[in-house]
Amino acid sequence: MAQAQTWRAWLLTDTPTSRRHAKLSALYQGWLSFRGNTMAMVGLWILILLGVIALAAPLLAPHDPFAQELGNRLQPLWSEGHVLGTDSLGRDILSRLIYGSRITLYIVGLVALIAPITGLLVGTVAGYVGGWTDQILMRITDIFLAFPRLVLALAFVAALGAGIENAVLAISLTAWPPYARIARAETLTIRSSDYISAIQLQGAGALRIITKHIWPLCISSLIVRVTLDMAGIILAAAGLGFLGLGAQPPSPEWGAMISEGRRFILDHWWVATVPGMAIFTVSLAFNLLGDGLRDVLDPKDGDK
Repeated sequence: MAQAQTWRAWLLTDTPTSRRHAKLSALYQGWLSFRGNTMAMVGLWILILLGVIALAAPLLAPHDPFAQELGNRLQPLWSEGHVLGTDSLGRDILSRLIYGSRITLYIVGLVALIAPITGLLVGTVAGYVGGWTDQILMRITDIFLAFPRLVLALAFVAALGAGIENAVLAISLTAWPPYARIARAETLTIRSSDYISAIQLQGAGALRIITKHIWPLCISSLIVRVTLDMAGIILAAAGLGFLGLGAQPPSPEWGAMISEGRRFILDHWWVATVPGMAIFTVSLAFNLLGDGLRDVLDPKDGDK
């Protein structure tokens, strides 16, 4: 206990003794602030639970998600051996939901890597270089922003072909423009700072300034935006699956499960409702987490 108090006092000190000490202190104070937000913690725990379910899917799933049993089709909730019932082919809905969490995290993870990095590169280069480079890159960004995201994703998937990888690529191609806008705005503000002028006088090149001094200051805004965009990404992926352009049968993707269940929505509502509630819960969790991160990483915006 005494050692824990010592560590806590060391992390909460107002006079850090090194750069590493200052970073650890800032992280700990940010965690304390985040932990005080109850709804954000709820969102975090839901996502942690989702990750655990995805990792332990073979252990948690009571049945094979692809096994068909036509004699046991469209069983209701809480039926024997099938807590969430079965679909039109007799497959266990709970097992398909559990394995479907892997697909959801796979799509979210890839899009969260591709889109923000692309937007960060485009936005920082446009903001720092300026001139015709800025004009060309921002007009391309405006063209992408002029189309509704799902409609543009549908166009890309129709051109590339149906499948999870193509759906990820299509969603990423439609998701990067807002990140480019944020990165450019941050870069324009940072570029005129006195310390950037001092770094330039010391002989630092554009590449070093962008990567070492501008990118780190843009990361916090992008993290908040990524977390808040995750719900939209999940819905876009589910929309593509619903239309048959995302994960292909018999893959247990949640949007495809809703599409299959819509034929029975009046008499067997749970077939479509259960995966729909899963999408709603995960989307809500990302929104709650994003609100909490925004309050920690951008306190001024959170007070508005």
